[in-house]
Amino acid sequence: MALLRFLLVAPVLVAVAPASGQQGSGLSGFNSNAPVDVEADRIEVQDRADRAIFSGNVVARQGNMTMSAARLTVAYTDTRGVDVQRLEASGGVMLRTPSETARGSFALYDVNRRIVTMTGGVQLTQGQNRVQGGRLVLDLNSHRAVMDGGGSSGRVSGRFTVPQRQGGSSSNN
Repeated sequence: MALLRFLLVAPVLVAVAPASGQQGSGLSGFNSNAPVDVEADRIEVQDRADRAIFSGNVVARQGNMTMSAARLTVAYTDTRGVDVQRLEASGGVMLRTPSETARGSFALYDVNRRIVTMTGGVQLTQGQNRVQGGRLVLDLNSHRAVMDGGGSSGRVSGRFTVPQRQGGSSSNN
């Protein structure tokens, strides 16, 4: 959740599957078995429903990944102690690794499947590179990221930096 290694690909879909040790990927060293730490202004535990609702300046961390939002619902099972199953974030969601940042309106982190889905005007940045779309699906197992189109055009859009050549001209002659 790699989050995305910016490559020029088809305008409708961005899908990347870098090797797990590849440089530049914020999730190459991600530990999805690490505990999930959550901070917020308020917590409401709904024990019969096996969920906790955090609200106000919510920050959730797992390994080198941080998710922040206005509200976060944590669904869990309580058979042998609390076992987190799913995180549902809403309200200005930001997902950050050391090298990438994704923003959207909503995010769902399926802890068991190790998949994060962000929706609602998703923007993904890595340095000066950026991609926008309607939905981003991050597979933390395969380090694959897929961005689907959104907005009025229904397409993915992006801007990518290129290496600057010294002494080169701007013409293609």
